[in-house]
Amino acid sequence: MRAPLTLGRRLLLGVIALFIVVTTVIGLVSVAALHSSLLERLDVQLHSAADRGRIGIGSGLPPGSSPPEGGNGEAGLALQVPGQPVGTIGAVILGNSVESAGRISEAGGVLGVDDAQRSALLSMPIDGEPHSVDVPGLGNYRAIVSPQGPGLSFIIALPLATVEATSAQLGLIIAIVALFGIGIAIIAGSRLIAASLAPLERVTHLATRVSELPLDRGDVALAERLPVADADERTEVGKLGAAFNRMLGHVASALTARENSERKVRHFVADASHELRTPLAAIRGYAELTRRSPEALPPDAAHALERIEAESRRMGALVEDLLLLARLDEGRALESRPVDLTGLAVDALGDAQVTGPDHEWGASLDDEPVVINGDASRLQMVVVNLLANARVHTPPGTAVELGLHRVGTDAVLTVRDDGPGIDPELQDSVFERFVRGDASRFRAGQEGAAAVPSTGLGLATVRAVVEAHGGTVTLQSAPGDTVFTVTLPLGGTAGVDSP
Repeated sequence: MRAPLTLGRRLLLGVIALFIVVTTVIGLVSVAALHSSLLERLDVQLHSAADRGRIGIGSGLPPGSSPPEGGNGEAGLALQVPGQPVGTIGAVILGNSVESAGRISEAGGVLGVDDAQRSALLSMPIDGEPHSVDVPGLGNYRAIVSPQGPGLSFIIALPLATVEATSAQLGLIIAIVALFGIGIAIIAGSRLIAASLAPLERVTHLATRVSELPLDRGDVALAERLPVADADERTEVGKLGAAFNRMLGHVASALTARENSERKVRHFVADASHELRTPLAAIRGYAELTRRSPEALPPDAAHALERIEAESRRMGALVEDLLLLARLDEGRALESRPVDLTGLAVDALGDAQVTGPDHEWGASLDDEPVVINGDASRLQMVVVNLLANARVHTPPGTAVELGLHRVGTDAVLTVRDDGPGIDPELQDSVFERFVRGDASRFRAGQEGAAAVPSTGLGLATVRAVVEAHGGTVTLQSAPGDTVFTVTLPLGGTAGVDSP
């Protein structure tokens, strides 16, 4: 399919087409006006030639003499009158036949006219008005037939060659000038249109830069605006620029308000999480202390304490995750030092084999250790969370493979399982906070699933930590093949995290 023409090209083509139409009309009118003027002048000359011819015929010949040599009878008398131009044709018609006819040659003599040329002359109307006629072998002529008496007419004709040549020459000159004009119009029009559309180009470039900004989260600065010259509301393009600047201002205000609101929420979550640490630790400690003497407790109380301890432990983990996410949202840098990612992966895989003996665990690792700069504890959390996600949300017997390889300047860590897969409607939001898997993967086959539901923060924490290290995490999932891929720069740095 052919690409559509740009606005600039459409305008240029329109200007050129309009220029061609106007030039063509002017040229045709000019040539027609010149041709008409020259024809009128020729008609005046034709009437004068006819008058001179009639005078020549009327003067006749002395009695007993004959026409001069080459005179062609009465027609020759009409042509040999002084003042008749070269190429003039004269003929005397008697009834339906040419009595005599001749043509003035360039040498000034009178030449004969053949039958075809006589027939062309006979086709002229006898009305005393000038008419154009094509004389075979001689070209176009302007002729007038004047009645001289009953059955007798006199024809005089002048060539149209001069009129036609002059008109053609003018047409050629106009065409050449028009071609030069079109060339100038293309060059000047291109520059003028480009200059006129330059503000639109700047609007487009600014809109493109704004569209590439990460507006979904974080403090976004939209300080850039179109220059004043591009926002002059006295012009159509300026009105667009002014409206665009106002739109950027409204968007910037909305983003600032959103960031302020999110900052307040982050501070609240961080403060609340920090304050909840101590009471949760106390609850868990008292529950553990009480359960040290189970023989003194009735069965119901022992079970209740067990549930209190389990829920406080889960709540503590949730609080720690929320506190970590709040700190990362605030942009706090992580600890940065060389980390043996291969060692972390091996340790995490060993722990997963112990906690998930009903799964089949495997590894695909480079022979050489993969070392990156980062926060070891946070990176270990990433690997542990991904393996735990595969263990918790797949049925027993599922094969899980941990991969770690160098790819160019990146370290690529993958966790692949052959479980039931993730619902396609959930895949786009799986890394969001408090998003839980569907029933097909929700702690499938895990004993006590209903009692210990997922917090929905594991994968959100993974993404936050990975992005804090300058990396990315992606998901590809289909029934029988789910892959989480973490890409981290080998030379990445994270700075120092505040305690």
